[in-house]
Amino acid sequence: MKEDYYDILGVSKSASAAEIKKGYRKKAIAYHPDKNPGDAEAEKKFKAAAEAYEVLSDEQKRAKYDSYGHAAFDGSQGFGGGGMNMDDIFSQFGDIFGSAFGGGFGGFGGSGHRRTKGTNLRVKVNLTLEEMVLGVEKKIKVKRKKQAPGVSYANCKTCQGSGQTMRITNTILGRMQSATTCTSCNGAGQTLRHRPSGADSYGMISEEETVSIKIPAGVEDGMQLKVSGKGNEAPGQGISGDMIVQISVKDHPTIKREGNNLHFDLYISLSEAVLGTYKEIETVGGSVRIKLESGIQSGKILRLKGKGIPSLNHYGTGDMLVHVNVWTPEQLTKEQKQFFEQQATHDNFKPSPKSSHKSFFDKVKDMFS
Repeated sequence: MKEDYYDILGVSKSASAAEIKKGYRKKAIAYHPDKNPGDAEAEKKFKAAAEAYEVLSDEQKRAKYDSYGHAAFDGSQGFGGGGMNMDDIFSQFGDIFGSAFGGGFGGFGGSGHRRTKGTNLRVKVNLTLEEMVLGVEKKIKVKRKKQAPGVSYANCKTCQGSGQTMRITNTILGRMQSATTCTSCNGAGQTLRHRPSGADSYGMISEEETVSIKIPAGVEDGMQLKVSGKGNEAPGQGISGDMIVQISVKDHPTIKREGNNLHFDLYISLSEAVLGTYKEIETVGGSVRIKLESGIQSGKILRLKGKGIPSLNHYGTGDMLVHVNVWTPEQLTKEQKQFFEQQATHDNFKPSPKSSHKSFFDKVKDMFS
C-alpha cells in the first residue's frame, strides 16, 4: 500500500505551506543522491519525498488528495508526481535546497551543475465524444527544438559550469553569500563551442516529430495533460521540456455530457406512449434496446446503468439518462380530431397523476443523487 504523503514528509494533515516545505527539505537533504551514492533505497525515498511535495505544495492538488487520497491521481497523465525522474526533481525544486550542497543545489551525480530545462510545447487535441468516453491514443506531428547534429558545448568560463555565480555582500549582520543565475550562459552552465550549419545561436534546430499521446478515458473539455520530456530540448546537458496537451471535445449531435453522466432526448409518438413499444438507443459503446411500458408519461427519465463516462480517478462509471418526450401531433385529420373529441370525456384521458409520477424538481433531484 502506498505511503501517505503527509507521513512521507513527517508533517501533520493540518500543516502549513511553510511546514510542508520545511519537511520536504529535511527529507530530501537526508536522502539526496550526493549524500547516498549508489543507495537505491535512499533514491527511492528521495523521489517519494519529491512526489509528496509536488502534490501537497499545490493547493488544488492537495485538496484533491485530502478528499480522495492517492486515487485522485492514479492513472491520469499530468497529475501527481508518480512519473517524476531525477531531472524533473532537480529542475523543479532545486531552489528549496539553497546552499545545502556546496553553493547552489547540485545536479544528479554531484557535479554542482543545476541542469536547465527546455521550454514546454503546447498542443491542442480534438476528441469526439466516443474518444472521450473510451480513451484513445493520438499521434500528432509537432516541431521540436533539438540539438543540431555535431553541436558541441564547453563549460562556461564565468561560472565554471555551475550555472550560478556567487556574490558576497556586507550587511549589518555580516558577510552574506548568495547565488544568482550566471548571465554569461543564462544558467545553462555551458556555452556553444561548435555551431553546425543551420543551427541557431544556441546550437538548436527545429525538427518535425510524430508524438504518440495516450488520452485516458474520462477526460473533460479544457483539461490539460502533460507528456514528460516531449517539449523542446535544452542546449548542452539540459533536459527536455514537457508537452502540454489541451483537450477539446467536439459536441455530439444528440448526446450531451454532464459530469460522468450522458443525456439523450428520446421522442416518441402519442400512440407509442399509449400502447408501449421498444426503442433502439445509440450509446457510446453500441446500441441498447429498451422497453417503453404502455402509458409512459412525457418527462419520464430512464437510467441506463454504466452507459456513461468512466471516472478519471477510477470511481466507477456514470449512467446514460434517457429523457422521454411524447410528441403531440400539431395537425390532425378530420377523423383523428373526431376520435380525440370522443375520448375527451373519458376518465382515463383526464390527467390523474399518482405519487409515482414525480414532479420536475423531483426528477432533477434524482439526476444529481
